[in-house]
Amino acid sequence: MSECSIRHLSCRALLAVALLAAGCGGDGGSAPSGDAPTPRGPQDARLRAELAKATAVTAGAFPATQGRTLQELSNTITTTGPQLAFASSVLTTGKRERLAFGLIDQGTNFLYAPTALYLAPSGGKAKALGPFVAPADLLVTDTPFRSKTAATEESVFAAVYAATVPFAEPGMYDVLAVAKVAGKDVAAGSQVEVVRPAQDKIPDVGERPPSVATDTLASAGGDVKAIDTREPPGTMHEVSFADVLGKKPTVLLFATPQLCQSRVCGPVVDVTEQLKSSYSDRVQFIHQEVYVDNVVDKGLRPPLEAFNLKTEPWLFAVDKRGRITTRLEGSFGFNAVERAIKSALR
Repeated sequence: MSECSIRHLSCRALLAVALLAAGCGGDGGSAPSGDAPTPRGPQDARLRAELAKATAVTAGAFPATQGRTLQELSNTITTTGPQLAFASSVLTTGKRERLAFGLIDQGTNFLYAPTALYLAPSGGKAKALGPFVAPADLLVTDTPFRSKTAATEESVFAAVYAATVPFAEPGMYDVLAVAKVAGKDVAAGSQVEVVRPAQDKIPDVGERPPSVATDTLASAGGDVKAIDTREPPGTMHEVSFADVLGKKPTVLLFATPQLCQSRVCGPVVDVTEQLKSSYSDRVQFIHQEVYVDNVVDKGLRPPLEAFNLKTEPWLFAVDKRGRITTRLEGSFGFNAVERAIKSALR
């Protein structure tokens, strides 16, 4: 094991935290059908090959837990591994949660390989759960939708991993990510905190979100740069969320491309802009900036306060009845956003 093993869960990669930390801002089975598309943006052959492998993930390719603890499982993986940084910070019990993350190799580069997660309540005695497959999700858009803050094939950050995992009880959980690199299993350990649903004040799936007025080109007097830090500004400022809630399927994205502390807002806005080009006839897309007057020290804009958001970015898909069908936190790529859109249309 590397020094970032389960024994040393406080270990973090500074680069990973800067890029991914959202706060700065049973068996898993196989990846669902359709979750491994041909990469849309990258032209680099090496990156394309790595991402293709990282999206085609099956649980059977990873070690079975066989009743072992997470520490016992980690002891069987001796290859020096990457470091693990989470892009999810709000996790609750009673449902399967999306746990997004990145892996950093020994050279502080992002690592793309078939990956799965294992987890167990902290303390070392509980049996490990997993493997839960974590297919990579592309963040690189086609050139016409690529902003100055976008992910590109030259970027260190072209995709994010995500697994859907269950948390039965609140508390701290140990998490082990296992990736298959050059025919060997490499591992990275970390921790997450899980709370009861009553402690989560952010609107969730099945609930009706606040009917808040979001910034529009009209409310900004035509000054799009006052309500969008993207370069160039995006196209998701036509209507206010309050005017379409309960009337039309809607995707509401809270993100600040230039001021995002986790540096993933630019890519997720670009991804949403590209998907808008395919779904705008059926879904209303709204982008809401985060900080008052685009100044961090002035605090959060009213729509974020109404949603009780403390991190960014967030995306909410809402159906025509006005109920949330998907919520996404942290970093999310094409697959996650497109599934969210389709959930609002069902």
